[in-house]
Amino acid sequence: MSTFQDRRAPARRRLLAAATLLSALPLLGAAPAALAQQSDPIKIGLILPMTGPFASTGRQIDAAVKLYLAQHGDTVAGRKVQVLLKDDASVADTTRRLAQELVVNDKVAVLAGFGLTPLALATAPISTQSKTPMVVMAAATSSITQASPYVVRSSMTLPQVTIGVAEWAPKNGIKKVVTLVSDYGPGIDAEKAFKERFELNGGKVVEQVRVPLRNPDFAPFLQRVRDAGAEALFVFVPSGVGAALMKQFAERGLDKAGIRLLGTGDVTDDDILNDMGDVALGVVTSFHYSAAHKSAANQQFVDAFQKANKFRPNFMAVGGYDGMRLIMEGLKATKGAGGVALLDAMKGQTFESPRGPVFIDAQTRDIVQDVYIRKVERQNGQLWNVEFETLKGVKDPGKAGMK
Repeated sequence: MSTFQDRRAPARRRLLAAATLLSALPLLGAAPAALAQQSDPIKIGLILPMTGPFASTGRQIDAAVKLYLAQHGDTVAGRKVQVLLKDDASVADTTRRLAQELVVNDKVAVLAGFGLTPLALATAPISTQSKTPMVVMAAATSSITQASPYVVRSSMTLPQVTIGVAEWAPKNGIKKVVTLVSDYGPGIDAEKAFKERFELNGGKVVEQVRVPLRNPDFAPFLQRVRDAGAEALFVFVPSGVGAALMKQFAERGLDKAGIRLLGTGDVTDDDILNDMGDVALGVVTSFHYSAAHKSAANQQFVDAFQKANKFRPNFMAVGGYDGMRLIMEGLKATKGAGGVALLDAMKGQTFESPRGPVFIDAQTRDIVQDVYIRKVERQNGQLWNVEFETLKGVKDPGKAGMK
């Protein structure tokens, strides 16, 4: 009996050692970076809406990520960087499932993408639990960075880009405005930020209208704008939806009635601006990026992007391009390590983006950037968002006092 027990002892010890090792792994099963072979690729999980109503967002970010790697290389510390692109079709449950599979099965060093706020918020608990950094390249609700301490944002927040036009309007004789926003996080952020800043500067929001996020019919809401006697309509709709809004704005005759159209730059998205026609001319927006931004860095970016893709980059593309820069520069600093080391290496990065100078605030993990007042003009036969004023180094207003 004792001989049999002695033979079993080494096996028991091996099982105990294996159990101890497994218990030391993160809860979702991601393997520690120290166990990775130096020849293994560094994996990035890129989750985007490549199909469905917001597919233009996925198309733009995917193209920008590929461009960055083509220009700057896809090797860090002797290891290949592999981007695993997953389509969530902008369905939050799908995003959550894909994120968990990427962390558990693929052992990604970082999660990235997130075309809409609900998709980012669905992933935040997984990022926290597995200690996997999460780079938000698109979603723009202010609170996303507070949903997980592992979130870093390379896009914008709606309050950040809204305050510019809210200050410009009353200074230029516009005193009565109706707001019309998509009814989800960014729209509510934009509505609140516009009203607070516009009324602080002497204006009056006479009515606030929210429209469904999916398959909106703007016509009945636009009729309410005419009935309210407003001088202008402030609009936020997500990327890709502005063309439908602009078409119905013209069909309802609001432009002929002298009602000005104001908004954040989503409504005159560079990706679809040329399809809008003359109704877009003169629309004033505030935003952090225009393909017409005058800088050498942007000209090079736009030329390379258009050559590679045969379409114009928009703000989603620049969010993806800069997000990839954050990841790659972070991985270089950590020699390929992920986790907290990668997160810390992305915090505080300062660089010249195609959009202008940007800074990742180390305390909030959110982006600080210039915001521009722009007007749609026709130049060389095409429509462009032409910048004419700049607000320097704008921080998300909701985080302005955070330390």
